[in-house]
Amino acid sequence: MYKRVRVTLDNGDVFEGVLIPPTQFSDPDIVVLKLRNGYNVGFKKGRIKELVELGEVAPPPTAQPAPRGGGGEIWLLATGGTILSRVDYVTGGVYPTLSVDYLIEILGGLEVPIEVEEVTAKFSEDMTPGLWSLVAARIGEAFQRGARGVVVMHGTDTMHYTAAAMAFAFRRAPGPVVFVGAQRSSDRPSTDAVLNLKAAIAVAARAPFAESVVAMHKSSSDSAVAIHRGTRVRKMHTSRRDAFQSINAAPIAEYYPDKDVLQINTTDYKERGGLEYTTKFDEAVALVKFYPGMHPRLLEVLLEIGVRGVVIEGTGFGHVGEYLLPAVKKLIDAGVVVAMTSQTLFGRVNLYVYRRGRELLSMGVVPLEDMLPEAAYAKMSWALANFKREEVARILATPVAYEISPRSDPTVFGAL
Repeated sequence: MYKRVRVTLDNGDVFEGVLIPPTQFSDPDIVVLKLRNGYNVGFKKGRIKELVELGEVAPPPTAQPAPRGGGGEIWLLATGGTILSRVDYVTGGVYPTLSVDYLIEILGGLEVPIEVEEVTAKFSEDMTPGLWSLVAARIGEAFQRGARGVVVMHGTDTMHYTAAAMAFAFRRAPGPVVFVGAQRSSDRPSTDAVLNLKAAIAVAARAPFAESVVAMHKSSSDSAVAIHRGTRVRKMHTSRRDAFQSINAAPIAEYYPDKDVLQINTTDYKERGGLEYTTKFDEAVALVKFYPGMHPRLLEVLLEIGVRGVVIEGTGFGHVGEYLLPAVKKLIDAGVVVAMTSQTLFGRVNLYVYRRGRELLSMGVVPLEDMLPEAAYAKMSWALANFKREEVARILATPVAYEISPRSDPTVFGAL
């Protein structure tokens, strides 16, 4: 049983919350409370003037710790990031570690047996399409060995890129591929790592869909975790626990920890079954954001370094300055696939409204409707690696993993 306590500090401040039992990784000089708002707070024992027990609180139901190794129902792939990092209190920096034992222990129990594989130890800014290939291969191996679902622990800054890439790589799968991260390192009192991981495992085990998704806090409290489609999600804040938002769509599901409930929000999804995937991604792809006064050489140099595909974040409906048109044409004439997204994020590209859009269309620029720029970059990398050059434009414009919707929903707008 957990205990609810009231702590009075030496300066008179009073806090009430649930006393978090220590683990083998805990600092013996720190007492940690779970507050009503969902945050954890830690106090040095020497500052506690009085600690009063207010009663017992039943812990959330969990299964007994599951065995690791020997083949699990859920595979947990570690790639690094804040979720697998700790603070170095000497330097103040956060550093990656491959140890998942800490997270497994403080979960308190697992609902299904798991298999853990340490793929790499990278902060998300160090991920590349080449590493996407490695991640795809490990996910594919997990499914081939009988996994019902795969959870990938990943740094948050580029997690939506990798999640989108896996959405294209896995056309069919026996279960979900669930990306999970943390905005706060696992050794911090306010960490979101534990709840996010618990939700991710629940999705991998129970969800009826077989898609690449991202599981992160729905709000700043611990009340729910939102499950976003990998092709529809974007990190929208640097530090908030609810930094991830679905764009031009609603989350596919939500997990409520108090009742241990996974709520599915749609009946339109890829169902579990079969296995069809590729591990190939082309690294000769660029994602370029247009801005006023952008020099044409910034596009022309892409041709010089051998880029085969370019995704442009244009303004509004998908426009660039007139002074860039010759450079765009030069790329297309040289065989580079050029596709257009919008930096507004919400809404969709429409190259038929204004003259500039029609000029881009006449050159051969591919409009990508309401696809997110990051998803478009991942899709371009996947398409160039797996299809003939003359097929790529058609593939980009064809919905594969819910990255393009047939029409925009006017009720879905806004982020935090």
